[in-house]
Amino acid sequence: MERKTLWFDNVVVDIKGEAGILASYSELSGEDVEENNFISIDTFLPNDLFERILAFLPIASIFRAGAVCKKWNSIVHSRRFSKNLSSVLSRKPWYFMFTSGSPNSYKPIRDANGSDLIGYAYDPMVQKWYRFELPCHGTSICFIASSCGLVCFMDNDTRSQLYVCNPIPKISEKFEIPRYLIFSDYNALAISVDRSSQSYTIAMVMSKRAPHDFGQWILSIHIYCSKAKMWVSPVTETLMGCRGGDDCVICDGVLYFLSYIITELDLSGKPDGLLTYNLSSQSFSCMLINRLIPVPCPLTCGRLMNLKNKLVLVGGIGEQDQPSIIKGIGVWVLKGRDWEVFALMPSMYFQGLGNFDKVFASSGFDDLIYIQSYEAPSLLMFDMKMKKWKWSKKCPVSKRLPLQCFTGFCFEPRLELLPLGMATGQVFCGDPGPHCCP
Repeated sequence: MERKTLWFDNVVVDIKGEAGILASYSELSGEDVEENNFISIDTFLPNDLFERILAFLPIASIFRAGAVCKKWNSIVHSRRFSKNLSSVLSRKPWYFMFTSGSPNSYKPIRDANGSDLIGYAYDPMVQKWYRFELPCHGTSICFIASSCGLVCFMDNDTRSQLYVCNPIPKISEKFEIPRYLIFSDYNALAISVDRSSQSYTIAMVMSKRAPHDFGQWILSIHIYCSKAKMWVSPVTETLMGCRGGDDCVICDGVLYFLSYIITELDLSGKPDGLLTYNLSSQSFSCMLINRLIPVPCPLTCGRLMNLKNKLVLVGGIGEQDQPSIIKGIGVWVLKGRDWEVFALMPSMYFQGLGNFDKVFASSGFDDLIYIQSYEAPSLLMFDMKMKKWKWSKKCPVSKRLPLQCFTGFCFEPRLELLPLGMATGQVFCGDPGPHCCP
């Protein structure tokens, strides 16, 4: 049966193109407004009320507002406006899609004109794609995680550096990873942001094959606190016949990650259960495997996400007699130690994702989940609140090479949350916002 993708017309928008070049805001002054007999909304609204209205606009509209005139530009750059933005509890997450030679890595690619060609961000509020790039300074990166507007990733070339950035204003900070954390067979990365203090916690789950027994895996957990600016390594355990994977998440102060059963016939492994570690306890002596929560059914892969402090699992459902063959995709919510089926993807959407292996990309925030095949740029959304499946607008990226991979992740678009150490109160830095698309 031929698989079809139910897409709408392609829409790619440049924020600068719609609003004019941001630097040209100075061309429109207050005298120009009076001369054209326009009545500006800020002339009859108190400043604090006007700024609160601006704060609730979509991110793209805030950029356009900053290009209207000098006064509006100074407002969106002000410290007070940054505080108004923090009063907006959450925004619908954007999805950043990019192409890569590997599903787990990203590296900017530039054309002859120096323009980035690899990434596009989808805004579900206005249903538009923006040309986009991460502020990784040309470095190949991997193990990407996000929380509350901040994105964390690792340097893929040396595995010796971590970046934490806000991809909208393109502000980032970089710090070294301890040398004993550099070499590992499998890694998973998670970040959790505390909005009140604008601090964050990073957790890494590392799995390394034991040197003298290939059936044993050394699993360790390492935690970085931005306030203390230091690493702690509270857990190191030897597991028999299983390892940690490349996916973990922090939810309500608890670190969750999947364990994978390894056999001689299946060296890549398959998800077996959920392991947990309470970050607040920071206990240095615990047997993780004794608290294993079994997966809800045979899974080909599993993606964990924190949706409003609820742990959600999006997994590929395997055939009962052939668990490595995917037959569908399900959504589960953890209730205590039990998984509750929340939704099963209808077959028409499963087929519309295109041809794919047993694994896929999926991430979510708030009430929205994104699901994407590694083999094609189709993007499916699931609204947890409405229990509704929906395709995104067609992504402008296309497949040009047989081994080309498509992957991505979602993040909450926010302007006011900045990495610790760079929180100057300024909203923008450098050249903010999505870039033009030819």
